[in-house]
Amino acid sequence: MFKKELLEEVLSVAMSTGGDFAEVYGEHTRNNSIQLVNGKIDKINDNVLSGVGIRVFLGQRTVYASTTDLTREGLISCARSVADALDEGKTAQSIVLTPKAILDIHPIKIYPAGAEMRIKTEILKDACFAAKNFSEKIAQVQGSLASVDHEIIVANSDGLLVQDRHVRTRIGVSSVAADNGENQSGSCSPGRSMGLEMFELFDPKEIGIHASRQAMVNLGAGYCKAGQMTVAIENGFGGVIFHEACGHSLEATQVGIGMSEMCGKLGQKIANEKVTAIDDGTIPNAWGSVNIDDEGNPTQRNILIENGVLKKYMIDRLGSRRMGMAMTGNSRRQSYTFEPTSRMTNTFIDNGPDKNEDIIASIEYGLYAKEMGGGSVNPLTGEFNFSVREGYMVRNGKICEAVRGASLIGTGSRILQDIDMVGQNLDYGQGMCGSSSGSVPTDVGQPLIRVKKITVGGR
Repeated sequence: MFKKELLEEVLSVAMSTGGDFAEVYGEHTRNNSIQLVNGKIDKINDNVLSGVGIRVFLGQRTVYASTTDLTREGLISCARSVADALDEGKTAQSIVLTPKAILDIHPIKIYPAGAEMRIKTEILKDACFAAKNFSEKIAQVQGSLASVDHEIIVANSDGLLVQDRHVRTRIGVSSVAADNGENQSGSCSPGRSMGLEMFELFDPKEIGIHASRQAMVNLGAGYCKAGQMTVAIENGFGGVIFHEACGHSLEATQVGIGMSEMCGKLGQKIANEKVTAIDDGTIPNAWGSVNIDDEGNPTQRNILIENGVLKKYMIDRLGSRRMGMAMTGNSRRQSYTFEPTSRMTNTFIDNGPDKNEDIIASIEYGLYAKEMGGGSVNPLTGEFNFSVREGYMVRNGKICEAVRGASLIGTGSRILQDIDMVGQNLDYGQGMCGSSSGSVPTDVGQPLIRVKKITVGGR
Protein backbone atom coordinates (compact mmCIF):
# COMPACT_ATOMS: atom_id res chain seq x y z
CA MET A 1 0.00 0.00 0.00
CA PHE A 2 2.89 2.37 0.87
CA LYS A 3 6.66 2.08 0.61
CA LYS A 4 8.49 1.39 3.85
CA GLU A 5 10.75 4.42 3.43
CA LEU A 6 7.79 6.77 3.11
CA LEU A 7 6.17 5.40 6.27
CA GLU A 8 9.46 5.81 8.16
CA GLU A 9 9.61 9.45 7.05
CA VAL A 10 5.99 10.11 8.02
CA LEU A 11 6.51 8.60 11.49
CA SER A 12 9.65 10.66 12.03
CA VAL A 13 7.80 13.86 11.17
CA ALA A 14 4.90 12.95 13.47
CA MET A 15 7.32 12.51 16.40
CA SER A 16 9.44 15.55 15.59
CA THR A 17 7.97 17.78 18.33
CA GLY A 18 8.43 15.52 21.32
CA GLY A 19 6.06 12.59 20.91
CA ASP A 20 7.14 9.30 22.49
CA PHE A 21 5.18 7.06 20.07
CA ALA A 22 3.63 7.46 16.63
CA GLU A 23 1.44 5.28 14.43
CA VAL A 24 0.25 5.31 10.82
CA TYR A 25 -2.92 3.43 9.85
CA GLY A 26 -3.73 3.09 6.15
CA GLU A 27 -6.96 1.67 4.77
CA HIS A 28 -8.44 0.64 1.42
CA THR A 29 -11.97 -0.75 1.76
CA ARG A 30 -14.48 -1.77 -0.89
CA ASN A 31 -18.13 -2.01 0.18
CA ASN A 32 -20.64 -3.79 -2.02
CA SER A 33 -24.35 -4.34 -1.39
CA ILE A 34 -27.62 -5.28 -3.11
CA GLN A 35 -31.04 -4.53 -1.67
CA LEU A 36 -34.33 -6.13 -2.73
CA VAL A 37 -37.80 -4.90 -1.80
CA ASN A 38 -40.73 -7.20 -2.62
CA GLY A 39 -38.64 -9.20 -5.07
CA LYS A 40 -37.27 -6.25 -7.05
CA ILE A 41 -33.80 -4.73 -6.90
CA ASP A 42 -34.12 -1.44 -5.03
CA LYS A 43 -30.48 -0.40 -4.58
CA ILE A 44 -27.00 -1.48 -5.65
CA ASN A 45 -24.05 0.12 -3.90
CA ASP A 46 -20.37 -0.27 -4.72
CA ASN A 47 -17.99 2.19 -3.10
CA VAL A 48 -14.35 2.48 -2.10
CA LEU A 49 -12.93 4.15 1.02
CA SER A 50 -9.24 5.02 1.13
CA GLY A 51 -7.32 7.11 3.61
CA VAL A 52 -4.73 7.32 6.35
CA GLY A 53 -4.90 8.15 10.05
CA ILE A 54 -1.83 9.35 11.96
CA ARG A 55 -1.58 9.39 15.74
CA VAL A 56 1.11 10.58 18.11
CA PHE A 57 1.42 9.92 21.86
CA LEU A 58 3.09 11.73 24.71
CA GLY A 59 2.37 9.76 27.84
CA GLN A 60 -1.41 9.54 28.06
CA ARG A 61 -1.99 12.41 25.67
CA THR A 62 -2.81 11.65 22.03
CA VAL A 63 -3.26 13.73 18.90
CA TYR A 64 -4.97 12.24 15.84
CA ALA A 65 -5.55 13.41 12.28
CA SER A 66 -6.59 11.75 9.03
CA THR A 67 -6.32 12.47 5.33
CA THR A 68 -7.46 11.19 1.94
CA ASP A 69 -4.41 12.72 0.24
CA LEU A 70 -2.19 9.68 -0.14
CA THR A 71 0.68 11.44 -1.90
CA ARG A 72 3.96 11.97 -0.05
CA GLU A 73 3.11 15.63 0.38
CA GLY A 74 -0.34 14.83 1.77
CA LEU A 75 0.97 12.29 4.29
CA ILE A 76 3.80 14.57 5.45
CA SER A 77 1.32 17.45 5.85
CA CYS A 78 -0.95 15.27 7.99
CA ALA A 79 2.01 14.13 10.10
CA ARG A 80 3.08 17.74 10.62
CA SER A 81 -0.42 18.66 11.78
CA VAL A 82 -0.33 16.12 14.62
CA ALA A 83 3.24 17.08 15.48
CA ASP A 84 2.38 20.79 15.60
CA ALA A 85 -0.63 20.09 17.84
CA LEU A 86 1.68 18.34 20.32
CA ASP A 87 4.52 20.90 20.11
CA GLU A 88 6.53 19.79 23.13
CA GLY A 89 9.93 20.70 21.68
CA LYS A 90 12.08 19.49 18.81
CA THR A 91 13.53 15.98 18.89
CA ALA A 92 15.33 14.07 16.16
CA GLN A 93 13.71 10.72 15.45
CA SER A 94 15.06 7.89 13.31
CA ILE A 95 12.50 5.18 12.60
CA VAL A 96 13.40 1.78 11.13
CA LEU A 97 10.47 -0.44 10.18
CA THR A 98 10.66 -4.23 10.02
CA PRO A 99 7.90 -5.88 7.97
CA LYS A 100 6.14 -8.64 9.89
CA ALA A 101 4.16 -11.45 8.30
CA ILE A 102 0.85 -12.47 9.87
CA LEU A 103 -1.06 -15.75 9.85
CA ASP A 104 -4.38 -15.47 8.01
CA ILE A 105 -6.95 -17.58 9.87
CA HIS A 106 -9.82 -16.48 7.62
CA PRO A 107 -9.18 -17.95 4.17
CA ILE A 108 -11.54 -16.80 1.42
CA LYS A 109 -12.70 -19.06 -1.42
CA ILE A 110 -15.06 -16.80 -3.38
CA TYR A 111 -14.38 -13.06 -3.15
CA PRO A 112 -17.77 -11.29 -3.37
CA ALA A 113 -16.41 -8.23 -5.16
CA GLY A 114 -15.26 -10.43 -8.05
CA ALA A 115 -18.39 -12.55 -8.28
CA GLU A 116 -20.99 -12.00 -10.98
CA MET A 117 -23.90 -9.78 -10.01
CA ARG A 118 -26.24 -12.50 -11.26
CA ILE A 119 -24.92 -14.99 -8.69
CA LYS A 120 -25.32 -12.58 -5.78
CA THR A 121 -28.78 -11.52 -6.92
CA GLU A 122 -29.94 -15.15 -7.16
CA ILE A 123 -28.79 -15.83 -3.60
CA LEU A 124 -30.76 -12.87 -2.32
CA LYS A 125 -33.84 -13.68 -4.39
CA ASP A 126 -33.88 -17.26 -3.07
CA ALA A 127 -34.02 -15.89 0.48
CA CYS A 128 -36.63 -13.24 -0.23
CA PHE A 129 -38.94 -15.46 -2.29
CA ALA A 130 -38.86 -18.13 0.41
CA ALA A 131 -39.83 -15.45 2.92
CA LYS A 132 -42.67 -14.14 0.75
CA ASN A 133 -44.05 -17.60 0.04
CA PHE A 134 -44.10 -18.64 3.69
CA SER A 135 -47.63 -17.33 4.18
CA GLU A 136 -50.23 -15.31 2.33
CA LYS A 137 -50.12 -12.93 5.31
CA ILE A 138 -46.53 -11.86 4.56
CA ALA A 139 -47.17 -8.37 3.20
CA GLN A 140 -43.61 -7.15 2.62
CA VAL A 141 -40.11 -8.60 2.40
CA GLN A 142 -36.85 -6.68 2.29
CA GLY A 143 -33.49 -8.30 1.79
CA SER A 144 -29.87 -7.25 1.53
CA LEU A 145 -26.60 -8.94 0.67
CA ALA A 146 -23.51 -6.98 1.65
CA SER A 147 -19.79 -7.61 1.53
CA VAL A 148 -16.70 -5.73 2.72
CA ASP A 149 -13.17 -6.20 1.38
CA HIS A 150 -10.94 -4.43 3.90
CA GLU A 151 -7.18 -3.93 3.49
CA ILE A 152 -5.07 -2.19 6.14
CA ILE A 153 -1.45 -1.36 6.86
CA VAL A 154 -0.16 -0.39 10.31
CA ALA A 155 3.28 1.09 11.00
CA ASN A 156 4.54 2.51 14.27
CA SER A 157 7.62 4.02 15.85
CA ASP A 158 8.44 0.75 17.63
CA GLY A 159 9.36 -0.58 14.18
CA LEU A 160 6.17 -2.56 13.52
CA LEU A 161 5.01 -2.85 9.91
CA VAL A 162 2.10 -5.20 9.15
CA GLN A 163 -0.54 -5.55 6.46
CA ASP A 164 -3.80 -7.49 6.43
CA ARG A 165 -6.81 -8.15 4.22
CA HIS A 166 -10.18 -9.08 5.67
CA VAL A 167 -13.40 -10.02 3.86
CA ARG A 168 -16.87 -10.19 5.43
CA THR A 169 -20.24 -11.20 3.97
CA ARG A 170 -23.71 -10.79 5.48
CA ILE A 171 -27.26 -11.43 4.31
CA GLY A 172 -30.34 -10.00 5.96
CA VAL A 173 -34.06 -10.61 5.43
CA SER A 174 -36.86 -8.68 7.13
CA SER A 175 -40.49 -9.77 6.81
CA VAL A 176 -43.72 -7.98 7.73
CA ALA A 177 -46.85 -10.03 8.44
CA ALA A 178 -50.20 -8.27 8.25
CA ASP A 179 -53.75 -9.19 9.29
CA ASN A 180 -56.81 -7.05 10.06
CA GLY A 181 -54.81 -3.82 9.95
CA GLU A 182 -52.07 -5.07 12.28
CA ASN A 183 -48.42 -5.51 11.28
CA GLN A 184 -45.65 -7.52 12.97
CA SER A 185 -42.09 -8.10 11.83
CA GLY A 186 -39.41 -10.77 11.89
CA SER A 187 -35.82 -10.87 10.72
CA CYS A 188 -32.74 -13.02 10.20
CA SER A 189 -29.25 -11.72 9.32
CA PRO A 190 -26.29 -14.09 9.62
CA GLY A 191 -22.78 -12.98 8.66
CA ARG A 192 -19.26 -14.41 8.58
CA SER A 193 -15.67 -13.45 7.83
CA MET A 194 -16.05 -15.37 4.59
CA GLY A 195 -16.82 -14.87 0.93
CA LEU A 196 -19.79 -16.30 -0.92
CA GLU A 197 -18.77 -19.76 0.30
CA MET A 198 -20.72 -18.70 3.40
CA PHE A 199 -23.78 -20.03 1.58
CA GLU A 200 -22.35 -23.52 1.75
CA LEU A 201 -23.16 -23.20 5.47
CA PHE A 202 -26.39 -21.21 5.22
CA ASP A 203 -29.29 -22.01 2.91
CA PRO A 204 -30.69 -18.63 1.78
CA LYS A 205 -34.19 -20.09 1.71
CA GLU A 206 -33.96 -21.06 5.39
CA ILE A 207 -32.92 -17.50 6.24
CA GLY A 208 -36.03 -16.12 4.56
CA ILE A 209 -38.26 -18.72 6.21
CA HIS A 210 -36.83 -17.84 9.64
CA ALA A 211 -37.72 -14.16 9.16
CA SER A 212 -41.30 -14.85 8.07
CA ARG A 213 -41.91 -17.55 10.69
CA GLN A 214 -40.93 -15.04 13.37
CA ALA A 215 -43.21 -12.37 11.89
CA MET A 216 -46.13 -14.81 11.90
CA VAL A 217 -45.43 -15.84 15.49
CA ASN A 218 -45.54 -12.22 16.60
CA LEU A 219 -48.69 -11.55 14.56
CA GLY A 220 -50.55 -14.20 16.53
CA ALA A 221 -49.05 -13.35 19.92
CA GLY A 222 -50.68 -11.56 22.83
CA TYR A 223 -48.91 -8.96 24.93
CA CYS A 224 -46.50 -9.97 27.68
CA LYS A 225 -47.44 -9.07 31.23
CA ALA A 226 -45.01 -6.89 33.16
CA GLY A 227 -43.34 -7.84 36.43
CA GLN A 228 -40.38 -9.59 38.00
CA MET A 229 -40.01 -13.20 36.91
CA THR A 230 -37.59 -15.96 35.99
CA VAL A 231 -36.37 -15.68 32.40
CA ALA A 232 -34.64 -18.20 30.14
CA ILE A 233 -32.64 -16.49 27.37
CA GLU A 234 -31.83 -18.60 24.32
CA ASN A 235 -28.41 -18.97 22.73
CA GLY A 236 -26.94 -16.97 19.85
CA PHE A 237 -28.04 -13.33 19.80
CA GLY A 238 -29.25 -13.74 23.37
CA GLY A 239 -25.62 -12.93 24.19
CA VAL A 240 -26.33 -9.30 23.29
CA ILE A 241 -27.28 -8.74 26.93
CA PHE A 242 -23.82 -9.72 28.16
CA HIS A 243 -22.21 -7.74 25.33
CA GLU A 244 -24.07 -4.53 26.10
CA ALA A 245 -24.74 -4.74 29.83
CA CYS A 246 -21.36 -6.17 30.86
CA GLY A 247 -18.94 -6.25 27.91
CA HIS A 248 -18.71 -2.49 27.42
CA SER A 249 -18.03 -2.12 31.14
CA LEU A 250 -14.92 -4.30 30.69
CA GLU A 251 -13.40 -2.18 27.90
CA ALA A 252 -10.46 0.08 28.76
CA THR A 253 -12.36 2.87 26.99
CA GLN A 254 -14.46 3.15 30.17
CA VAL A 255 -12.33 1.37 32.77
CA GLY A 256 -9.21 3.45 32.00
CA ILE A 257 -10.95 6.70 32.89
CA GLY A 258 -12.82 5.37 35.92
CA MET A 259 -16.21 5.43 34.19
CA SER A 260 -17.18 1.76 34.53
CA GLU A 261 -18.98 -0.19 37.24
CA MET A 262 -16.21 -2.81 36.85
CA CYS A 263 -13.32 -0.52 37.84
CA GLY A 264 -11.00 -2.01 40.45
CA LYS A 265 -12.71 -5.40 40.55
CA LEU A 266 -10.01 -7.67 39.08
CA GLY A 267 -9.85 -10.88 41.09
CA GLN A 268 -13.25 -10.30 42.65
CA LYS A 269 -16.29 -12.54 42.25
CA ILE A 270 -18.69 -10.51 40.13
CA ALA A 271 -20.87 -13.27 38.67
CA ASN A 272 -22.39 -16.61 39.50
CA GLU A 273 -19.72 -19.33 39.55
CA LYS A 274 -21.36 -20.95 36.50
CA VAL A 275 -20.51 -17.92 34.37
CA THR A 276 -17.32 -17.91 32.28
CA ALA A 277 -17.20 -15.11 29.71
CA ILE A 278 -14.69 -14.82 26.88
CA ASP A 279 -13.73 -12.37 24.16
CA ASP A 280 -12.02 -14.27 21.34
CA GLY A 281 -10.91 -12.56 18.14
CA THR A 282 -9.16 -15.69 16.88
CA ILE A 283 -12.20 -17.84 15.96
CA PRO A 284 -11.68 -18.78 12.28
CA ASN A 285 -14.11 -17.03 9.92
CA ALA A 286 -16.26 -15.64 12.75
CA TRP A 287 -18.02 -12.33 12.06
CA GLY A 288 -16.12 -10.39 14.75
CA SER A 289 -12.70 -12.01 14.23
CA VAL A 290 -9.64 -10.25 12.81
CA ASN A 291 -6.07 -11.44 12.31
CA ILE A 292 -4.68 -8.26 13.84
CA ASP A 293 -6.38 -5.41 15.64
CA ASP A 294 -6.27 -1.85 14.32
CA GLU A 295 -3.02 -1.13 16.16
CA GLY A 296 -1.34 -4.09 14.45
CA ASN A 297 -1.43 -6.47 17.43
CA PRO A 298 -2.50 -10.12 17.02
CA THR A 299 -5.95 -10.81 18.42
CA GLN A 300 -6.24 -13.12 21.43
CA ARG A 301 -8.59 -15.37 23.33
CA ASN A 302 -9.18 -13.33 26.48
CA ILE A 303 -10.95 -14.96 29.42
CA LEU A 304 -12.75 -11.99 30.98
CA ILE A 305 -14.67 -13.82 33.72
CA GLU A 306 -13.77 -17.33 34.90
CA ASN A 307 -16.17 -19.21 37.17
CA GLY A 308 -17.63 -15.88 38.25
CA VAL A 309 -14.29 -14.16 38.97
CA LEU A 310 -13.19 -11.10 36.95
CA LYS A 311 -9.88 -11.99 35.31
CA LYS A 312 -9.19 -9.43 32.59
CA TYR A 313 -10.22 -6.23 30.86
CA MET A 314 -10.06 -5.55 27.10
CA ILE A 315 -7.19 -3.10 26.56
CA ASP A 316 -5.86 -0.99 23.69
CA ARG A 317 -2.59 1.01 23.66
CA LEU A 318 -3.96 4.14 25.33
CA GLY A 319 -5.80 2.01 27.88
CA SER A 320 -2.56 0.13 28.52
CA ARG A 321 -0.81 3.38 29.36
CA ARG A 322 -3.61 4.58 31.58
CA MET A 323 -4.03 1.29 33.43
CA GLY A 324 -0.49 -0.08 33.46
CA MET A 325 -1.68 -3.36 31.92
CA ALA A 326 -0.75 -5.27 28.76
CA MET A 327 -2.65 -4.79 25.50
CA THR A 328 -5.07 -7.59 24.64
CA GLY A 329 -5.54 -7.25 20.86
CA ASN A 330 -8.84 -5.37 21.19
CA SER A 331 -8.08 -2.06 19.49
CA ARG A 332 -10.65 -1.39 16.77
CA ARG A 333 -12.13 1.39 14.65
CA GLN A 334 -14.73 1.80 11.94
CA SER A 335 -12.32 3.43 9.51
CA TYR A 336 -9.21 5.59 9.23
CA THR A 337 -11.29 8.65 10.21
CA PHE A 338 -11.63 7.31 13.77
CA GLU A 339 -8.98 7.09 16.47
CA PRO A 340 -8.98 3.47 17.70
CA THR A 341 -10.03 2.36 21.15
CA SER A 342 -10.69 -0.89 23.04
CA ARG A 343 -13.59 -2.85 21.57
CA MET A 344 -15.06 -6.34 21.69
CA THR A 345 -14.61 -8.96 18.92
CA ASN A 346 -16.52 -12.22 19.54
CA THR A 347 -17.78 -11.97 23.11
CA PHE A 348 -19.75 -14.77 24.72
CA ILE A 349 -20.72 -16.70 27.82
CA ASP A 350 -19.18 -20.16 27.53
CA ASN A 351 -21.02 -23.46 27.88
CA GLY A 352 -21.96 -24.36 31.44
CA PRO A 353 -22.88 -27.43 33.50
CA ASP A 354 -26.66 -27.49 33.03
CA LYS A 355 -28.75 -29.44 30.52
CA ASN A 356 -30.96 -27.23 28.39
CA GLU A 357 -34.10 -29.25 29.09
CA ASP A 358 -33.50 -28.88 32.83
CA ILE A 359 -33.40 -25.10 32.48
CA ILE A 360 -36.88 -24.89 30.98
CA ALA A 361 -38.23 -27.58 33.31
CA SER A 362 -37.01 -25.60 36.34
CA ILE A 363 -39.24 -22.58 35.57
CA GLU A 364 -42.62 -22.65 37.27
CA TYR A 365 -43.68 -19.32 35.78
CA GLY A 366 -41.60 -17.07 33.60
CA LEU A 367 -40.53 -15.96 30.14
CA TYR A 368 -38.59 -17.80 27.45
CA ALA A 369 -36.75 -15.22 25.33
CA LYS A 370 -36.13 -17.20 22.16
CA GLU A 371 -34.54 -14.27 20.36
CA MET A 372 -33.39 -10.89 21.66
CA GLY A 373 -33.61 -7.56 19.89
CA GLY A 374 -31.75 -4.32 20.41
CA GLY A 375 -31.41 -2.18 23.49
CA SER A 376 -29.38 0.41 25.37
CA VAL A 377 -26.99 0.49 28.33
CA ASN A 378 -25.18 2.99 30.55
CA PRO A 379 -21.60 1.63 31.03
CA LEU A 380 -21.09 3.69 34.19
CA THR A 381 -24.08 2.21 36.02
CA GLY A 382 -24.63 -0.93 33.94
CA GLU A 383 -28.35 -0.17 33.61
CA PHE A 384 -29.86 -1.75 30.50
CA ASN A 385 -33.14 -2.18 28.64
CA PHE A 386 -33.48 -4.78 25.85
CA SER A 387 -36.39 -5.81 23.70
CA VAL A 388 -37.39 -9.44 23.19
CA ARG A 389 -37.89 -10.07 19.47
CA GLU A 390 -39.54 -13.45 19.97
CA GLY A 391 -40.78 -14.65 23.35
CA TYR A 392 -43.02 -17.27 25.00
CA MET A 393 -44.49 -17.74 28.44
CA VAL A 394 -43.32 -20.72 30.49
CA ARG A 395 -45.66 -22.47 32.92
CA ASN A 396 -44.87 -25.54 35.00
CA GLY A 397 -41.70 -26.23 33.04
CA LYS A 398 -43.40 -26.07 29.62
CA ILE A 399 -43.02 -23.48 26.85
CA CYS A 400 -46.53 -22.13 26.19
CA GLU A 401 -48.07 -19.27 24.19
CA ALA A 402 -46.11 -16.65 22.26
CA VAL A 403 -46.03 -13.11 23.65
CA ARG A 404 -44.87 -9.81 22.23
CA GLY A 405 -43.88 -6.42 23.59
CA ALA A 406 -41.57 -7.88 26.25
CA SER A 407 -38.38 -6.17 27.39
CA LEU A 408 -35.72 -7.05 29.95
CA ILE A 409 -34.69 -4.31 32.40
CA GLY A 410 -31.85 -4.45 34.91
CA THR A 411 -28.15 -3.80 35.58
CA GLY A 412 -25.10 -5.66 34.35
CA SER A 413 -23.72 -6.38 37.82
CA ARG A 414 -27.06 -7.75 39.01
CA ILE A 415 -27.75 -9.99 36.02
CA LEU A 416 -24.28 -11.54 36.31
CA GLN A 417 -25.12 -12.61 39.84
CA ASP A 418 -28.62 -13.80 38.92
CA ILE A 419 -27.61 -16.10 36.05
CA ASP A 420 -28.01 -19.33 38.01
CA MET A 421 -28.19 -21.92 35.21
CA VAL A 422 -25.98 -22.09 32.09
CA GLY A 423 -26.70 -24.60 29.34
CA GLN A 424 -24.60 -26.35 26.73
CA ASN A 425 -25.68 -25.16 23.27
CA LEU A 426 -23.29 -22.23 22.72
CA ASP A 427 -24.00 -20.36 19.50
CA TYR A 428 -23.34 -16.88 18.13
CA GLY A 429 -25.30 -14.00 16.64
CA GLN A 430 -23.98 -11.16 14.50
CA GLY A 431 -24.27 -7.44 15.04
CA MET A 432 -22.67 -4.05 14.55
CA CYS A 433 -21.42 -2.42 17.75
CA GLY A 434 -21.24 1.35 18.11
CA SER A 435 -18.83 3.24 20.36
CA SER A 436 -16.44 6.18 20.27
CA SER A 437 -14.41 4.63 17.44
CA GLY A 438 -17.45 4.06 15.24
CA SER A 439 -19.37 0.93 14.24
CA VAL A 440 -17.51 -2.41 14.08
CA PRO A 441 -18.68 -6.00 13.45
CA THR A 442 -19.01 -8.13 16.58
CA ASP A 443 -20.30 -11.57 17.46
CA VAL A 444 -22.33 -12.06 20.61
CA GLY A 445 -23.05 -15.48 22.02
CA GLN A 446 -24.07 -17.80 24.80
CA PRO A 447 -25.81 -21.10 25.46
CA LEU A 448 -29.34 -21.11 26.89
CA ILE A 449 -29.17 -19.44 30.31
CA ARG A 450 -31.58 -18.89 33.20
CA VAL A 451 -31.85 -15.60 35.08
CA LYS A 452 -33.58 -16.39 38.35
CA LYS A 453 -35.19 -12.95 38.66
CA ILE A 454 -35.31 -9.93 36.37
CA THR A 455 -37.77 -7.15 35.62
CA VAL A 456 -39.80 -7.85 32.49
CA GLY A 457 -41.42 -4.88 30.81
CA GLY A 458 -44.75 -5.41 29.06
CA ARG A 459 -48.41 -4.62 29.51
